[in-house]
Amino acid sequence: MIDSIDLNTDMGESLGAWTIGDGVDSSILPLISTANVAAGFHAGDPSTMARTLSEARQNGVAVGVHPGFNDLVGFGRRHIDAAPEELVNDVLYQLGALRELAKREGIALHHIKLHGALYMHGVRDRCFASALSTGLYASAPELPIYCLAGSELDFAAKKLGLQRVHEFYADRDYDEQGNIIFVRRIDRLNPSHIAQKVLLACRENLVKSIHGKTVPVSFQSICIHSDTPGALDIVKAVRTSLNEAGIHIKAFKN
Repeated sequence: MIDSIDLNTDMGESLGAWTIGDGVDSSILPLISTANVAAGFHAGDPSTMARTLSEARQNGVAVGVHPGFNDLVGFGRRHIDAAPEELVNDVLYQLGALRELAKREGIALHHIKLHGALYMHGVRDRCFASALSTGLYASAPELPIYCLAGSELDFAAKKLGLQRVHEFYADRDYDEQGNIIFVRRIDRLNPSHIAQKVLLACRENLVKSIHGKTVPVSFQSICIHSDTPGALDIVKAVRTSLNEAGIHIKAFKN
């Protein structure tokens, strides 16, 4: 069994006066090791980005950029049919924006993780995965890419020698092949059930699919979405269970 694991959560996913989820970013930050900060296209205005970066620094939380489709109305969870090069430009634009704000805070970005529908596009689309990996190799080769093990982005990044961090999705269901099931909305979940799911994954690298089949999973980081209803209670339950099992929460180091 592992003795430490990275716990990442999407942060700063509000826009001006509009708050996404339960508005608990400030309460979640002290409980996690890594924050994925929205960079303007699906959520996150400049002031929200700056405030999130500052709070992450104060809590000793590693920070990564969380770029999405240019889809504020759909919160980046709707697919946009665009050419790979256009999408890569969008990702690098968001990376640059957050990187400059982070620099002012004295923060070096820790990683990059795509958001929502763009994340799933990177899972499945070989042309986009290859173009994105090439773009990141040129612009930010030092940044590990958070992705699903065995995805197109995983393969493309590996081919160029880029560091990948595989994720386990605590608050999402898995299918029979060990892939996450993408949803736009999710109901309130039982925190203790999620904590037990995470413990099984950490202890045995296994997860139960929606049909009850036990399937293997490979990961170095656990993701819990901050816009999942009751996210704070889920994070608390997961952290408590991991600590009680002797598993420490610690940011991934490449």
